[in-house]
Amino acid sequence: MNGFVWNAKKPNEPQAVPREPRNSQIDRKSSDTTRPVDSVADRPTAWLGPSLHVKGDLTGREDLLIDGAIEGMLQLNEHKLTVGMAAKLKADINAREVVVYGCVQGNVYATGRIEIKKGGSVIGNLRTAQVMIDDGADFKGSIEIDKSAEEETDKNTLSRKASAGAVS
Repeated sequence: MNGFVWNAKKPNEPQAVPREPRNSQIDRKSSDTTRPVDSVADRPTAWLGPSLHVKGDLTGREDLLIDGAIEGMLQLNEHKLTVGMAAKLKADINAREVVVYGCVQGNVYATGRIEIKKGGSVIGNLRTAQVMIDDGADFKGSIEIDKSAEEETDKNTLSRKASAGAVS
């Protein structure tokens, strides 16, 4: 053997752990100062890549980043959905938080907030506690501000924190 070791760490090289998929097409340089302090940034995000096309209903119990295409229904009730720049969705969406950089055609319901970023496009109705539409974003539809959804999210967050405190 020539002394080569698989996965050997080289000394003095920092080892970075990516928090989000490397191939995501989201503009990481833009600052997101509206992110809540108790954000779930340390939680891994599932990723649907740009070459994937899903037809049907998609449900889950984790945050999701989509760079591909979806036709159907998305149910991520207490989690965050990020629609990447290359993503094309023809779907009704139900999530805690929805951030759109790509294209969404369908109704969007979020218990927390909906953001449509510069270059993002939504054709459909929005129902949420908070909405933010950047300059350069496209939106066609109606907006319903539903504060009861935000109160429900706050109650769920407090109950999860209380449960976590009792377990530890």
